[in-house]
Amino acid sequence: MNVTIQKGRACGTVSAPPSKSMAHRLLICAGLSPSVSHINNVDFNEDILATIDCLRAFGAECTIQGDVVTVKGIDPRKSVPSEVLNCRESGSTLRFFIPLSLLSGKKVTLIGTEKLLSRPLNVYEKLCAEYGFSFVQDSRTVEVSGCLSGGCFSVPGDISSQFITGLLFALPLAGKDSVIKIAPPLESRGYIDLTLQSLHTFGIRADWLDAFTLEIPGNQTYAAVDATVEGDYSGAAFFAALRALGNDVTVAGLRENSLQGDKVYEDYFEKLCNGTPTLHIADCPDLGPILFAVAAAKNGAVFTGTRRLKIKESDRAAAMAEELAAFGTEVIVEDDTVKVIAKDFHAPTAALKGHNDHRIVMSISVLLTRTGGTIKGAQAVRKSFPDFFDRLASLGIEVLFDETNE
Repeated sequence: MNVTIQKGRACGTVSAPPSKSMAHRLLICAGLSPSVSHINNVDFNEDILATIDCLRAFGAECTIQGDVVTVKGIDPRKSVPSEVLNCRESGSTLRFFIPLSLLSGKKVTLIGTEKLLSRPLNVYEKLCAEYGFSFVQDSRTVEVSGCLSGGCFSVPGDISSQFITGLLFALPLAGKDSVIKIAPPLESRGYIDLTLQSLHTFGIRADWLDAFTLEIPGNQTYAAVDATVEGDYSGAAFFAALRALGNDVTVAGLRENSLQGDKVYEDYFEKLCNGTPTLHIADCPDLGPILFAVAAAKNGAVFTGTRRLKIKESDRAAAMAEELAAFGTEVIVEDDTVKVIAKDFHAPTAALKGHNDHRIVMSISVLLTRTGGTIKGAQAVRKSFPDFFDRLASLGIEVLFDETNE
């Protein structure tokens, strides 16, 4: 799908989308409770649908009505999936479900796109090797079997927090108490705190012993609860960026005391508007593309802690460098640093590319409200924010769709 965005001034109030990170976590916790839970305010993007599909494959009953999912869960120690777990292109789904698949001792197969399976799974591969579990991977499939019984697990802190979250879901159901020791530096701690918050909501005890150690008692039971997905700072950032670029836009529906790490955009946008800052984004890598975009339209910036952007849906630093060049911006990509050098910002002279990455599409869409232009492959937004363009249009920005090139 091609999308053409006309130059215009955005004005109005837009609601933040439901948090994809919290929806994953609350749905999985509900799926691990033997009774019935209701999860409210769910946005059914491709990633969340992948998690629901995997819960159903495990035997959980998931009924959708409006934005509410009613879940009657299962015990993954006793329930073996009736079919493969299709994770589509969701890294969260894949990494959250691998430890759960290691509770029964039975063989479980997870599948996904080639792009998804090219993203690192070495933490789990090493764990399986240490415990004598089976871990077999090819370009589209991961097959695991083993019986995760608890213990002491050592993981590096500079990897995706999704690996730690996956263990946190499974270890409360293990037969023994567990400890997760994290080797510093720890990145994306905010996502781990979101996981702990979700576990606590469902009656599970798991907590920090110190800054790098998590303690998880075994033989616990997930309680059934009704919970509501909070607004998403990561998705809200694209509309907050419009305000940072001079538009009269207000984002509603965000929890002020949220633990979401991407809440930091409030501070980072202010710094980008008032100078040429150096910003560390290892704890909020999903903000990378929109921060680069705002820096390009403002005063430039230096971003550190960018190494993990290479292994997202696209190589995000390289993709943004390519697209920002069309606006006249120079971007220098180094191993763990991105330098955005603001120059003569101007309208692109050719269509831009979405790189099959939702956050790339949304970031360059924000810039196109200043210049006008077209994005090829704009359907990538369905992964996390399927009504993004509708919300953009609600603010007075003209958006034209061409479905013929999808």
